[in-house]
Parts: sequence; structure tokens; C-alpha cells
Amino acid sequence: MSARFILAIDQGTTSTRAIVFDEDGRPVATAQRELPQSYPALGQVEHSPAEIWSATLEVCRGALRECPGEVVAIGITNQRETTIVWDRATGEPLHDAIVWQDRRTAKFCDSLRADGHEEAVTRKTGLLLDPYFSGTKVRWILDNVAGARDAAMAGRLAFGTVDCFLLWKLTGGTVHATDATNASRTLLYDIGAGGWDQELCDLIGVPISLLPEVLDNAADFGATDASLFGRSIPITGMAGDQQAAALGQACLTPGMIKSTYGTGCFALINTGTHLVPSRNRLLSTIAYRLGGETRYALEGSIFAAGSTVQWLRDGLGLIDSVQQSEALARAADPESRVYLVPAFTGLGAPHWDPYARGTLSGLTRGTSRAEVMRAALESVGYQTRDLLAAMRADGAAEIASLRVDGGMAENDFAMQFLADILGVVVERPVVTETTALGAAFLAGLGHGIWNTDTVAAQWKLERSFEPTMDASEREERYAGWQAAVARTLTGA
Repeated sequence: MSARFILAIDQGTTSTRAIVFDEDGRPVATAQRELPQSYPALGQVEHSPAEIWSATLEVCRGALRECPGEVVAIGITNQRETTIVWDRATGEPLHDAIVWQDRRTAKFCDSLRADGHEEAVTRKTGLLLDPYFSGTKVRWILDNVAGARDAAMAGRLAFGTVDCFLLWKLTGGTVHATDATNASRTLLYDIGAGGWDQELCDLIGVPISLLPEVLDNAADFGATDASLFGRSIPITGMAGDQQAAALGQACLTPGMIKSTYGTGCFALINTGTHLVPSRNRLLSTIAYRLGGETRYALEGSIFAAGSTVQWLRDGLGLIDSVQQSEALARAADPESRVYLVPAFTGLGAPHWDPYARGTLSGLTRGTSRAEVMRAALESVGYQTRDLLAAMRADGAAEIASLRVDGGMAENDFAMQFLADILGVVVERPVVTETTALGAAFLAGLGHGIWNTDTVAAQWKLERSFEPTMDASEREERYAGWQAAVARTLTGA
């Protein structure tokens, strides 16, 4: 039998990538293009859907050209919660994509919370009333684009997160579908019942007719229009980026945990068939759904990780490239107690304060750009500790190791500090592009190439980071972080 290859489309917040994997889960071809963001007003973040689509076509064609054999299936993974509404007849978006980081619907979320709706919403969705999620973004588009709500009520519009929009475009407008993980991030989907919820749609103000069909993560999502890549290719896997990363990290057993360090940071712990309600402002979410059986997770979401380093590069000019961040941080005074709380678009778990804004504290006359860079990298470790503390308070067992991935996982300084401040072993796999790998695994499962046992067997350790920091220093540093966060929170 000739070799079979899987194409994974990884449409992220700051870039669009296409990676071809072989049957052993090894990347053999890749193409990438940066994705510009726009900031039309304070707290608002948007992407161009046309740019997302053109970049996707470009990188897919580039990776396919470099592929040493035939791609038999495609998997899609995406920045979750980012919202697009388009015309079903023309395929044209009504508005730029509203990105997951966007805060424009904060006051609407406040009003729902003030009216006492959050408990019922959380019970059904596992989520909190926060502008992070898709549903309130859909409402904003319908209320702020002329004629949009009337068109929606007439059934002329479609809503989708980026996965759904790309599927629509790839199939020539013939398939309007998403998967269970992306659906679970909308505030409109009952994760226990496994379907769109009319009461939630009425509460948020989104006609249920806008919503896509929800499929398993490994399923028949249709096939690409033959004109795009010279032939039609089946699309057989789909998942939101963080759930895809958990699959790429082979977190298939309850209690296994991974943390992805990309634009933001997202930690997921597999809770198996048990939907665990959080008492500590984490999210209960769908980890994956295969063969109609749902597995759940607890998730902690941090809005700024790699984007903090990008800000120091692009906004302040402290470095010319993100690759310089590690060397600069190592040049800092190790006794420095500078804290950077990167609340550029509010704070996520466990604080959920959309109005918080970033702070830099502990400055002295001796503070240089090196100490600021070190504080930026350390902020990722501190925020991860916040998440793991909340998971333990929700009943999760003490963990001995944390699997990491994403662009910042390549930074040895950041990963060593992460191990030190958590007091656990940090494990970095051979393939750190685990988001794309998870999408490939799902496509392979859907195409019959792999099963879950072979997926688990393909995970390989590249390096582990053992904690070396003294326990007293660990607690002293973390106490300083908690004090810095307290000064950042609204009303502090």
C-alpha cells in the first residue's frame, strides 16, 4: 500500500498554517502565513475573513506542493470563539470576524449577569457570561449591521466559528457544519444534552436558524471543491485548537493535562465521561466526541501569553524577534521582582475581569528591558499556576507532570520557570505543533488510518524540565504575583 498523508489546517489567531503529516504522525511539509489583526476601538479585535480564506488557500497549496505523496484526508483546527456571520446565497461576510479576545459585548454580559442568568447559563454550557464566547458576538453583529437581524430571521444568514466558515468555503458552500468542541464555546450549546438550546438562543438573541449542524470530531464533513486543489479531498476531522492540542498530546485518559502556549495559554485536564461543574470559575467543556460518545474537560483560559512577547517586540521595540526573548530574559537580574500582569484585553480564568488592564510593577531605577522581558515570560508561569490551583480546588488530583506545546514551549527559560513555579515536571514533546497534529489525528481517525491506541502510542518526549527552585522562593515569588494581580483587578 502506498504511503498516506493527512493535511492539517491550523487557523490560529496570529497565523494560518498547513502541515502535512505522515502515518507515523511526523510533519513532512508545512506552509505558514501571518494573520494581521485590527483594533478598531479600545477592547475590540478583528480579523478579515477574506484574509483568513486567502491565507488558508495559499498555505494549503504550498504544503500540498511539498507533500511527498497523496493527501487522503484533511483535518481543520481553529481559533475558537472567533465569530463570522455570512450571507448564505453569496458567501460574503456581513462584518469582519470578531476575535475571541474582543471585549465589546462586556456590558451586555454584565446585564445578563445582573438579571440573574449566569447560573442557568453555566449549568447548561459549562461557561461563564463573558464576551470571550461567540454567542454575544453574533448578537452584536445582528444588532449593528444594517438589515442583519431581519435577514437572519428570514433564514438568509449563517453563523460559524472559523472552522465552520472554512468548511463552507472549502466545500463550495455546500456544508454548514461544525464539531462538538467548537459548538461548546458559543454560549448556545447544551453540553450535557448535546444540542443547540432554544432557551439559550432566545436569551442571547440569536435565531437558531443561523446555527450549523454539529458533528463528532471525527466525521464526514464533506469534501473540498475539486477546483481548489486539483481534486476533491475528504474532510474527516475538526476540533477547536485547544481540544485538538489535547488530542495531539494524547491526553485521552482522565487526569491527563496539557497546556498550550500560543497567543494565549490554555490548560485542559481530561475529566472523562464526567462533566465536572467548576466552583472556581474554570470552564467545563467538551474535550472531544467520537462515535457519539462525549468526553469532558476542565479548562483554564489565559488571554495573553505569546501575545505579550509580541507586544514587547511590536509595541515597545524591546526586541527585533521573539527568538531574542530567551537570551534577553537570561540577562536579567535573577533577584528582580518585576511583575507584568498582561491584562491587555482583560483577565481570563480564574478572575474573569473583562475590564482589567495590564500593569507593570516592582520597577526600580535599575530595571532594564531585560527585567521586563523576564517578567513577561514569568507571567505565563504564574498564570498557569493560578489555573492549576483552581483545578485542584475543583477536585482534580495533584499532577506530577504537565505536557506543554505551542510556540512559547520552545523557550527553555520559560519552560524551566514554569516547572519551578509549579513544582512539577514539564514535558515537551518531539512535535510541539500539537494543535495541527491533533487535527491530523482526528482526520486520520475519521478516514480509518488510526485508532485512539495508535494515537496515544505516537506521543514522544523531546525534553523534560525538572523543578529546581527552593520551595520558599517559589512561594515568595508567587505571593508577589498575587499582589500584582490584586492591583490589576477592577476596583482594586
